[in-house]
Amino acid sequence: MKTLRLALLALAAPLLRAEEVKRPNIVFCFADDWGRYASCYAKIDGRPSLNQVVKTPNIDRIAGEGVLFRHAFVTSPSCTPCRSSLLSGQYFFRTHLGAILNGAQWDSAIPTYPLLLRDAGYHLGKSFKVWSPGTPADAPYGGQKHSYQKAGGRYNNFSESATAMVKAGATFEAAKAELLGEVRGNFQAFLADRKEGQPFCYWFGPTLTHRAYEKHSGVALWKIDPDALQGKLPSFLPDVPEVRADLADYLGECQAWDAGIGVLIAELERRGELDNTLFVISGDHGMPGVPRGKCNLVDHGTNVALIVRGPTIPGGRVVDDFVNLMDLAPTFLAFGRVAIPSVMTGKSLLPVLRDEAGGQVDPTRTWVVTGRERHVAGAREDNLPYPQRALRTKDFLYVRNFAPDRWPLGSPKFTGRADLPPAEKLEQATYTAFADMDASPTKAWVIGHFDDPRYRWIYDLAFGKRPAEELYDLSKDPDQVKNVAAEPAYAATRERLAAQLLDVLKAAEDPRVGPEPVKFERPPFTRQGK
Repeated sequence: MKTLRLALLALAAPLLRAEEVKRPNIVFCFADDWGRYASCYAKIDGRPSLNQVVKTPNIDRIAGEGVLFRHAFVTSPSCTPCRSSLLSGQYFFRTHLGAILNGAQWDSAIPTYPLLLRDAGYHLGKSFKVWSPGTPADAPYGGQKHSYQKAGGRYNNFSESATAMVKAGATFEAAKAELLGEVRGNFQAFLADRKEGQPFCYWFGPTLTHRAYEKHSGVALWKIDPDALQGKLPSFLPDVPEVRADLADYLGECQAWDAGIGVLIAELERRGELDNTLFVISGDHGMPGVPRGKCNLVDHGTNVALIVRGPTIPGGRVVDDFVNLMDLAPTFLAFGRVAIPSVMTGKSLLPVLRDEAGGQVDPTRTWVVTGRERHVAGAREDNLPYPQRALRTKDFLYVRNFAPDRWPLGSPKFTGRADLPPAEKLEQATYTAFADMDASPTKAWVIGHFDDPRYRWIYDLAFGKRPAEELYDLSKDPDQVKNVAAEPAYAATRERLAAQLLDVLKAAEDPRVGPEPVKFERPPFTRQGK
């Protein structure tokens, strides 16, 4: 009966209902490199985590009044491919040159939800980042003609901007208020441009949680004690003072992100628009500059926050359904009562959102597929990718590495202690070594301890070459550090998941499982190709 109800809701989603004469506004808050760090997640983590330290009251409010997704994943843990997927409602590998980071070009023949909503009468606008790096800038959103940023962009680099203002004599509260005033001004300018009664679609995409941020700003600005993080790091991050201090800085940016969201909420409330607004919060992949984070197919790289509040959505629920961020495009179109293009591989979340149940709502949403091709140019010789695909279920993560002879995060560029780059360079210059991991104090510390027997396993797990197959038993290994793919006891599971992954990729027309030569191995995706 429940399955039938969900199916009927899905069919009825695009249709005008008597009780929904007014189409909802859409506000999408999408932070660069945010991951899954909000205090509302501390309640469902089930074990010690950084979410016990970070404070995000505005995000928590939206979660309490809406739906908190436990298992939301990106299709690719890299900025541009993730955004290509989200905007198009398709797997990243179907977006041509949108499937890579450096060198990305948008194919204007691919339909995107913002332009479809605009053509259906929505007022369209954005502040800060939508789609980049890539050309033309923010193309899937209609270019910069829909940009609203004249009030200022310093919030985009919150810790650097606030630190400079404090050094010049301002209090932190005054500096924060000034920076948040720019967020308010940009949003107000966007709202002022719409026609009376016109629904709007606004993208709020700051990059403050992206590297780099001001060192020690977590303590100096937000009073986050690095020692409060002790015992709360995943096992693959060294629980040492230098790393804890780095993560405290990151959590400070997460709190600044929350403050910006609070500005949007307050402005919508002031105008009486909040209750007719689909308010969505998420990020494009996991934490940058740390082992197993950004550019990795384990959860630390792909599992992100997703929180949704809006009209006709029963709130106060935690949902366990597996969802992919490409599902947001058809979801936004369904709420806007716009036809969903058949080319979209994402599946609207509207039936799940409108259900009153928590836990597993849609019995078919029990897995997601993620993947990766190329992040930064020059990480490997000839700009070669590191091709991966993964299947994540409730109990297992299966990863297929198509080129295990290559370096997963780029070449080391050093051979031993004698030519090891200085820590300062590893902190500040991403291309110094392993270029697919952002420069950071954590990266510098792990590389600097590559020959320390106590931490060698962390270094190898972060940067070492990987076998063709990886399998992680999540009930025994929630941090996903022990690969059991070669163990006889898991042979049947590995074969079953490998077959399921292959079936999904073939159905989605992934070039990696199509005819040779694979296009991702040839120009313009690479310099020479094979």
